[in-house]
Amino acid sequence: MRHELLLGDWVVTSDNSGGIGEKPMDFVKAPDGLTAKFAARVALLEQWAAGSEPKAVLLHNFSGEEQWHRYIEGIKELLAETGTKNVQFSGSSETNIATMQSGIAVTMIGKRKYEIAAETLEWFVYGMPLVGEDVLLKKEQLADLKKLSEARASGLVKQLWPVGSKGIGYEAKRLLGEEIAPIAGINLEASAGPSTCVLIGALKEMRDQLVEHFEAYIYPIQK
Repeated sequence: MRHELLLGDWVVTSDNSGGIGEKPMDFVKAPDGLTAKFAARVALLEQWAAGSEPKAVLLHNFSGEEQWHRYIEGIKELLAETGTKNVQFSGSSETNIATMQSGIAVTMIGKRKYEIAAETLEWFVYGMPLVGEDVLLKKEQLADLKKLSEARASGLVKQLWPVGSKGIGYEAKRLLGEEIAPIAGINLEASAGPSTCVLIGALKEMRDQLVEHFEAYIYPIQK
C-alpha cells in the first residue's frame, strides 16, 4: 500500500522487499541488484507522485554485508535510467546474524517542487498489473520509468500516482474520489506488485502526444 510522509516541503517515501533475491530460501529468485532496483522504483514513483525529486537514499539491508554493493548498484542503475542525479546514499547492513532469506528496505528523501489538482487532468493507466515472477517474465508490460521521466520533463505528464498491491481500482478511487469504469483486458483489482503500472494525468489537449510517446500499454480512464 502506498504511503508517504510530508514534512513541510520534504517528502519521505519507502518500500521494502522480503523473500526475494539470491538466498536459497527466497520465495522468488531474482538478482539482488534487480530486487533493490524494484524497491527503489516504488519509492521513486511515490516521490514523483508527491511532486518531489529525491535528494537522498537510505538502504536498510537485512540480507548481509556482501549484498550491500549489489543493492546499491541496482538502485544507481534505476536513478541513471531516469536521469535522477545528485543523490546521496547512506544506510546500514545486518552483519551480526546470517539471515536465511533476503530482506531490504529503500527510503528516499526529497523536496516537493510542485502540486497540481488531479481533477484538472485527464487520467490514464500506463503499464499492466503484475506480481511475483510475472514481473521478471513480462518486462515489456511494465511501466517504463525512463519514458515516464522523459514525459515529466517535457510536460506531457503533469502528475502520476503509483499502483500497489490493492490494484488500479482502489488507487484510482483514492485519487479521483469515485469508482472508475472497467477497462477491457485489465483486472482492476489485481496487485501491481512493485508499481508495475501507474496512473498518469495529462492535459486534455496533450492526449495524442501522450499516447504516441508511450506507444503501448496505455489506457484512458473513464468514470
